Amino acid sequence: MSRPAQRAARPALITNIEQLRADFPALHQLVHGKPLAYLDSAASSQQPNPVLEAAALQQSKNHANVHRGVHELSERSTAAYEGAREKVRRFVNAAAVEEIVFTRGTTESINLVASSLGRQRLRPGDEVLITWMEHHSNIVPWQLICEQTGAKLVAAPITDSGELDRDAFRAALSERTKIVAVTYVSNALGTVNPVADLVAEAHAAGAVVLVDAAQAMPHLRVDVRALDCDFLAFSGHKMFGPTGIGVLYGKRALLDAMPPYQGGGEMILTVTFGHTTYNALPYKFEAGTPNITGAVGLGAAIDYLERIDFAALAAHEHALLAHATERLLTEIPGVRLIGTARDKASVLSFVLDGIHAHDLGTIVDREGVAIRTGHHCAMPVMERFKVAATARASFALYNDQSDVDRLMVGLARAVELFRG
Repeated sequence: MSRPAQRAARPALITNIEQLRADFPALHQLVHGKPLAYLDSAASSQQPNPVLEAAALQQSKNHANVHRGVHELSERSTAAYEGAREKVRRFVNAAAVEEIVFTRGTTESINLVASSLGRQRLRPGDEVLITWMEHHSNIVPWQLICEQTGAKLVAAPITDSGELDRDAFRAALSERTKIVAVTYVSNALGTVNPVADLVAEAHAAGAVVLVDAAQAMPHLRVDVRALDCDFLAFSGHKMFGPTGIGVLYGKRALLDAMPPYQGGGEMILTVTFGHTTYNALPYKFEAGTPNITGAVGLGAAIDYLERIDFAALAAHEHALLAHATERLLTEIPGVRLIGTARDKASVLSFVLDGIHAHDLGTIVDREGVAIRTGHHCAMPVMERFKVAATARASFALYNDQSDVDRLMVGLARAVELFRG
């Protein structure tokens, strides 16, 4: 995606993988006596030293509650917290900081929109359109609000390669479609959806669009104004930041019109037993003491990502994925890839004949290789491909070919153990 021109001048760490890997202390350890090959970044990415240091500084020197304090530590904490909000705004190219709501993560961001916008907009007979490749976090909140409002949840199918069936998606859009919720990048398949086109088609049908960008943020430049999405949700821990912090971007007019999601401190202006008036954006949706350290860490992760040449990153990750895919298909007998989309992020999901995914994960772990096994919180995807679970290796900016080599050693060991 396009980004503001001034960022092109920032230094590009991706040109030196060894220097970059040195920033991530978790990568430099032994697991079961062997060097760690961390291939589970789609579940949770590792954090670089600048993120760890920013969080430690906030906790050790600046810890205090935000916004209402007049003492020095509270002012420092408030400045760091709101500074992180501005970093997020700039990173996704939102029009104003009022459009950036801090949440606990993608899941809460989607629940917020489903609950608040859904209660406001959905009526019996209305429809919410999603796809078959969605994470459970972009399915269950819509099921809940549909049950409460009498609306219907509709899922557009995916093809054998794991791509969205575009004709079926268009056919599912109608005057009944009030909300469309779609993932940018599938966590289980790696498929990259043509989100800008999907947003335009949904808008033409009169629908409001939420984009789940949890898996997109560490791989792609995401520009909310270029996408023209109405809402965008993502999590810090997928993009080299802390857990427990996330973001909901929403167009200001929509957020202004939506009722609060939770009640409590910070989201109010005045309270009497008879009536409450609500705070301005974004605080209307940030009830209670926020995850201040998480926000500061997320801001540091954004600073780190701002120094990455995303074109070089994409080339690096594509080369790793192509190398791993070729070796998997040529060296490991009985393998079946799950997700072969033409436009794909660095996610490699597969099954091996006669070896359960959980057994596979356990064996490669003994070789120091961390992969993810199971249904990846995407059970409809497993149903679509008629598998109970897959093994998933996911690559990030700090992986290199040595990690692929280690994965192949682990998979070969599993084949040896189970097939002799």
